[in-house]
This record gives sequence, C-alpha cells and structure tokens, in this order.
Amino acid sequence: MQGTFAVGRSRIMKRQWLVRYSEIFLKSDPVRRQWEKILIENIHKVMPGVHVRNERGRIWLDGEVNPDLLKNIFGIVSFSEVEHIRLDMIGIYLPDFCRHHGIEDVKTFALKIKRVGTHDFTSNDKAIEYGNLIQKEFPHLRVNLAHPEMEIHIEIRAGEVYLYDNVTKAVGGLPLGVEGSLVALVSGGIDSPVAAWMMMKRGCLILPIFVALDTFLDETTIARAERVIEVLARYQPGIRLTVIHDSYLAEAKKELVSRGLDKYTCIFCKRRMYRVATEFARKNGAKGIVTGESLGQVASQTLDNLVVLTDAASDIPLHRPLIGYDKEETVRIAREIGTFTESISNASGCKAVPQGPSTKAKLETIREIEAKMEASSMVLPL
Repeated sequence: MQGTFAVGRSRIMKRQWLVRYSEIFLKSDPVRRQWEKILIENIHKVMPGVHVRNERGRIWLDGEVNPDLLKNIFGIVSFSEVEHIRLDMIGIYLPDFCRHHGIEDVKTFALKIKRVGTHDFTSNDKAIEYGNLIQKEFPHLRVNLAHPEMEIHIEIRAGEVYLYDNVTKAVGGLPLGVEGSLVALVSGGIDSPVAAWMMMKRGCLILPIFVALDTFLDETTIARAERVIEVLARYQPGIRLTVIHDSYLAEAKKELVSRGLDKYTCIFCKRRMYRVATEFARKNGAKGIVTGESLGQVASQTLDNLVVLTDAASDIPLHRPLIGYDKEETVRIAREIGTFTESISNASGCKAVPQGPSTKAKLETIREIEAKMEASSMVLPL
C-alpha cells in the first residue's frame, strides 16, 4: 500500500507498521525491557530512519519501512502494515478500508477483533457492530469464520484502532545479541551455515571463521565460504568471515602416512580446527563454538569420533544444533534462509581425506599418537 486513499481520509488515519514478538513477552519485566531495547536497536541498524515506539507485546514503526529487511530481524515473529485511526472514526473509515483492500472481489469475510485496555463493550460487541456495518455496505458478503476469503483485523487499544488485512511471517527467535557471541566453524558447505543461522535465531552473534588447510584447499573453497557468509549478512548485518591459514595438517598428514595411521587424518584435522576455534573464541570474548555436525552423516561424525573431537574443545562449550537432523531437514532450512545455492556452488573439496577414514577412533589412542607427533608442537595460527 502506497500513499493515502484520499486527502480527506489522510486527516483521520495514519500509516504505521505493527511488529509482533513472541518469546520476549514471556520474560520477566527487567529482561523483557532489555530485550525489547536490543530488538529496537537491531531494527534501527538496518532501517536507521524509522521511528520506533513500543508497548507491551507490540512495537510500532513510522517512516520508510522495508518489509524485506524487517522479516529477517531475529525476535520479530510477524508484522503488518496498519492504518491507525481514532476509535470514534471507525464507522466512517471502515467501509473505505474494506473497499480499497478488495472486499468487493470476494464473497466471504471474517473479522478478527483484538482489544487491549478497559472499555464499556466486549470484543464480540464490536465484531457484531462492525460486521453489520460491512454487510450493509457490501450486501453480497457472507460471514465465514472458518475459511474466509478475506480477513479484516481490528485491534483496539484504549481509544485508538489499528486496521489491517495481512500478516507477514518473520524469522522469529530471540533478538540477535541477547545471548552473547559464538565462534562458528564454517566450511561453506550446506551444514555449517545452517548451524550458524540456528544459533543466530537463539540470540547469538556469530563470529564465523574458516580454517584454511594449506596445501589441501584452494581459493575456490574460501570464496564459496565468503559468499555463504554474505547471505547470512541478511540476518546479521556486518558479519564477516575470518580466514585463518594453518599449515598444521600438511605436517601432521606426513607423519600419519609414514606411520601407517592415515585413516586418522580427518580426526586430527578437526581436532586442530577445534583448538583454533577455541583460541579465537578466547581472544574475542565468545562464549562457545558452533559446528554443523550431524550424527552419523560422515565418517568424522560418528558417535565415537565426536567424543574424540569434543575433547579438543574441552575448555569451551561446543554447540551442535544439527546433531539430530537428517540431510533433508538441513537442506530444507538452507533453501529457506537462502544459503543453499551458494553452498552447492563449485568449489574444490579437501584433498587430505584418506581412502578409508576411521569411524571408531578411541580417545586414548589419538592422545597417544598426538603426544608423539612433532606437528603437535606447532603454535596455533592466531
């Protein structure tokens, strides 16, 4: 909807945006106020010219609102463009609102009344009154509460009314940043961006890193990871990928091959990545690490191997939001959030993967091998 219907009506109505949140409402008053403040700050970051005010359970926006940006702000469950009028003017304005929104083209309708505050009438009283008003103006209409062709929402707050006919679903979750930050190990494939996004949705700022295994990866893989992070910037504006080059695996693999232990290459590779991520988190004040591992999906993600990997990040919480997901579920989310296309774009794979990777590594065995390897003394590349 652009502009006003007519000059006369512009004097009695005001265009606004009604923003709804869900989980924030359940918090104690001090937490709710703090999280509302963070949500409002996040709205201002992507739409700095918009005026924001809030009431309990609602946020109101005035100005040039971009709905494509609004729907990607974590903490917002839905929103509507509304027309704001005084309660005593609704009898004049409601028929024109309905006409402008296409009620003449449908045969059935329903009214959804929400009322906040103390009034000398009930919501049902107003549903009957306004329903009769609409049917008098448009006698072809029938009420159908179960499956109406058009729904008209009327929200009454004290002496004010907000009219709308559309509810746009947003990303939901918690406001970005309320839970602090996490380091995300990002490969650029399908899983790790989805895992990072899922923790964003739970209020975590993501610090994505790509551990570049020198000699085994090339620039195409790094470029793909960077493109994936650019997609995630829709949800966390300003997010940037940190690329950390590390020559550890080249040295470690030589030793493993020479000792006939090549099957453990992926285990040693990921344990190194975990250690790099742990140190990066420590230096940047992050509260944990997030990875895209899913139980049993590849050789390094068996239950036995995950025990061995987790040991390398024992100093910091490790989050695996996809652990119980199958590939189809992860792909569905990747498509929904927009990362899938970039995640399957051309890039070379890791050239260090052995022909027969171990699926049942033992922690004691890996620790013993590490203790005897010269590569284990290599300083972390941070």
